[in-house]
Amino acid sequence: MKLELIVFARRAALVLPACLALNGCMTSTPIWDAHFGQALKAVKQAQIIDPHAGEHAPATQSIDGVAATAAMDNYDRNFRKPPQTANPYVIGIGSGSSGQ
Repeated sequence: MKLELIVFARRAALVLPACLALNGCMTSTPIWDAHFGQALKAVKQAQIIDPHAGEHAPATQSIDGVAATAAMDNYDRNFRKPPQTANPYVIGIGSGSSGQ
């Protein structure tokens, strides 16, 4: 019984300072909480020049579907197997000459 009490007291001595330290992290900011996200919304709206551009501006055709698909395939192929480049730090190794 006495050993259990000692173990409990030690655990409480470790947990209590941690709880008090975490209590400092809590904040009561009802004004900030009420306005949460408004800055992000304002910045997003400021980046939009014409929010109704899709309604009154016709789409311009600049490239056909076949050419666009070919361009995307070429771009994607470059990242699947990038071209091999020579190692610039290996100089003169394996040139086949023995110097005689």
